[in-house]
Amino acid sequence: MNGLSFSELCGLFCCPPFPSRIAAKLAFLPPEPSYKLTPDESGTKFSIEFNDKAEWQYSDRERENIEVFYTRTSRGNRIACMYVRCSNNNRFTILFSHGNAVDLGQMSSFYVGLGSRINCNIFSYDYSGYGPSSGKPSEKNLYADIEASWHCLRTRYGIAPENIILYGQSIGTVPTVDLASKYEVGAVILHSPLMSGMRVAFPNTRRTWFFDAFPSIDKVPNVQSPVLVIHGTEDEVIDFSHGLAIYDKCPRAVEPLWVEGAGHNDVELYNQYLDRLKQFVTVELVN
Repeated sequence: MNGLSFSELCGLFCCPPFPSRIAAKLAFLPPEPSYKLTPDESGTKFSIEFNDKAEWQYSDRERENIEVFYTRTSRGNRIACMYVRCSNNNRFTILFSHGNAVDLGQMSSFYVGLGSRINCNIFSYDYSGYGPSSGKPSEKNLYADIEASWHCLRTRYGIAPENIILYGQSIGTVPTVDLASKYEVGAVILHSPLMSGMRVAFPNTRRTWFFDAFPSIDKVPNVQSPVLVIHGTEDEVIDFSHGLAIYDKCPRAVEPLWVEGAGHNDVELYNQYLDRLKQFVTVELVN
């Protein structure tokens, strides 16, 4: 029944797990912070200081194009935000939700490189409990975190929804899908997406249980923006079948990128990754 064994079904109905426990099994893994935000004398502006864990690959010139600050979420947490100016003539800004075992410091070099190559500025944020962000990581906080970041892009930078691309990677696809199901944006990129927490923990699950966490598979049909799905065919963390299912459920899915032989953490190392993003952002979305 529904792809679960008899013992699993007994465990679910006799003592169903809370969504937070499923989330814990999926594992929020906030690393030791790779950076800190230092306020100026007025206390209103911040600079970023990387430590060795950030593995910053660029010069001080690129660092000067990174703006950092805090914003407050609807759940009361103060989260760190980063705006990377990669282009002066860009049309799109990417709202990037990163994976579960990195923070903004570790992603900063990637953001600079990606944005410069596809002519986009990049806004990102650390989830509650990641980096210097307060609170603890949870499903509800994920949704509040991206909502606060969205409002920063709209109000602080004045960027229109049609010029925002939502990009989620791994666990970051969860808040990305949630936000995209509420607002129409320029486009959505789902990199190694998951259908739901139960479907990762119990791969044979065929339906969404009432106690499931991260039910992106049920939200993605409400996404009215163009969606590019990217997934490695040999993903050892979130099976390739998740990407296929998410793609099938997207009303406005574009040609996906299935990276043959790629796992969960190396899709970006394949040439077709950057080629597909360039084609999508600089050609398909502007025609």
